[in-house]
Order: sequence, then structure tokens, then C-alpha cells
Amino acid sequence: MSEPRPRLRLDKWLWYARFFKTRGLAAAQVGGGHVRINGKRAEKPAAGVSPGDVLTFAQAGDVRVVRVEALGTRRGPAPEAQTLYTDLSPPKEPGEADVPANPRFEGKGRPTKKDRRALDLSGRKGGD
Repeated sequence: MSEPRPRLRLDKWLWYARFFKTRGLAAAQVGGGHVRINGKRAEKPAAGVSPGDVLTFAQAGDVRVVRVEALGTRRGPAPEAQTLYTDLSPPKEPGEADVPANPRFEGKGRPTKKDRRALDLSGRKGGD
């Protein structure tokens, strides 16, 4: 008979690997149905993960895909946390910026008061 694979709670592993600042945030993400283990939605933060599992979740506006390499025993420093997983996420395009450009004002520098009034009036809804 083979021994059962070692497992760790999903929220705890996400916290150990430093994907979320607190374990509560990790549990909320899992509880909200935003994390998948091997393509299946994780329903509870207590769902078990083991080495070899692939996790998919949203973080900071990006979709992260990681393979669990180790379980870990504590929430250590970042270099230690990076040994717990392999990042499978597609690389970002070179011209892709993290901060979107302001689409409402296309001029240079700060808008003038006249420009700001025009922006405010164009964004109003209703019959003011």
C-alpha cells in the first residue's frame, strides 16, 4: 500500500508562499470561489494541496498559475517562500504597463481649470 500524500490547507499554503498578506485574505479569496486546484474550484479554505497541484487564482488584476513544489512549515522570508512554487503564468508583454494611462485627458501635463470643467461636465449623468 502506498502512503497518503502530505497535504496542507490551501489558505495556509497561499499565506506561506506570500501570495496574500494575511491568512484571512487568502481564506476570503478561496471562500469566494476565486481559486482553482487542478482546474476545479476550491470551495473551502480547508481544501488540501500537495506537491504537484496546479493553482489558478487572481492577484492584483493578473491571473496567476503556479505549481506547488513544497508545502513549507512556516511563513518565512520571500526567498524561502519562492522555493514553495513554480510560476507558470504567461510572461507580460514588454510594452504592457501595470498602471493604465489616463484616457480622459490626452494633453500634456496637468489639465487647466477649463479642461477640468469640460471633463466634469462630460462625465455627468442625469439632467443637472
